[in-house]
Amino acid sequence: MACKLTTTEKATLALRGGEKSVRAAAPAWPVSGETEVRWMEEVVRSGKWSWLGPHEMAFCEEYARFIGTKHCIGLANGTVTLQCALQAVGVVPGDEVIVPGLTWVATAQAALDIGANVVLADIDPETLCLDPAAFEAAITPRTKAVIPVHLYGCMCDMDAILAIARKHKLKVIEDVAHQHGSQWRGKGAGALGDVGSFSFQQSKVLTSGEGGACTCDSDEVYRAIFALKQVGWMPDPAAPHQPGQVPPLVPGMKYGHNYRLTEMQAVLLRGGLQRLEEQTLRREENARYLTDRLERIGGPLRAVRRDPRITRQAYYAMTFVFDAGQAQGVDKHQYARALGAEGCVLQNPYWPVYRSPLLALYDRTSPVPFRDPGKIQNYADLRLPNVEKACHETALVMPHHHLLGDRAYMDQMLAALEKVNGALGEVKAFCEAETAKK
Repeated sequence: MACKLTTTEKATLALRGGEKSVRAAAPAWPVSGETEVRWMEEVVRSGKWSWLGPHEMAFCEEYARFIGTKHCIGLANGTVTLQCALQAVGVVPGDEVIVPGLTWVATAQAALDIGANVVLADIDPETLCLDPAAFEAAITPRTKAVIPVHLYGCMCDMDAILAIARKHKLKVIEDVAHQHGSQWRGKGAGALGDVGSFSFQQSKVLTSGEGGACTCDSDEVYRAIFALKQVGWMPDPAAPHQPGQVPPLVPGMKYGHNYRLTEMQAVLLRGGLQRLEEQTLRREENARYLTDRLERIGGPLRAVRRDPRITRQAYYAMTFVFDAGQAQGVDKHQYARALGAEGCVLQNPYWPVYRSPLLALYDRTSPVPFRDPGKIQNYADLRLPNVEKACHETALVMPHHHLLGDRAYMDQMLAALEKVNGALGEVKAFCEAETAKK
């Protein structure tokens, strides 16, 4: 059960100077151990810092097994993974790529930067992931691929998306930046489409500060991505594969780039991968606990409903739905502010891609002004109702490291929720008074 609050605590919100409900420190992130320290020293002393070192080769073998694919290729970050994946499956300038309107901006940038035209589609209002019906409605004769983004604490409806993609002969690039370890019907996210694209940026559940990877089963796609990231070199298709060993390399006849992973990054990834399954199980357990207790508490906040086809759920963040109709006039931003004052951190989701101040789509630094306006979506006038409602009214998320806390920490967060839910009128009055002062 959640912690019970004293009369004093109930009477004084932290927003108004009262004591915080969450007194414990949030779990630290990222997590590292002595294994990485030892390996890192060995790498530094070895002088083998890049270009397919033993830790990189080992990590790729280990991560492919973890996800359940034949191949894994390490890359510099989770943006170039998407670029290389799209090019490897045949996307060329002028092709259309369908992307959800709610995602990190790099999902769209990756397609734009290789000359494709991005078509943004609406999301499912519950999961915040690409809505299959909106995806199908966005398909045109120029569509070549779709990027379903498994967002925050949810997976896309991959049954529907894969069926639509097969029907229209489209390539599927999974954006798995938020879902290292999730499984759909027992199969790993990143092993469901043609290619899985992973980010290992600092905030991710598997991190090396920066970095990325692509996973796939196709030998042809593997060699293409390898060549695109490895300055044009690819594994010799005629040479036998030796696990953990650098394959003989030949020119891949691709327009190659330097998108390589370093040995130092690979060390951090190998160490993190050893802890990932246990951390995923702990996050799942705490997410279930919060979900169940929130149902008992009631009020304007609930956890997003989990699709029963998800057999393991990784959490970049836990996704919540805010119901303003049960909040006595308090909006989600005011609600999150009151909870934040109590020490319970809930954040807004990303901006809509087409409204993000980090992606000035019509600035001269963007490729959009140089495209044929008759062949590209009009982002300036675009309205995606579910995206905008989620961003402005209903969606809140809790960063994943909070889900690594112990039961006492979970109970303190639940106590914060009970406290704020019991004082919604005070929250509204406080926020209105502040607004009146401005």
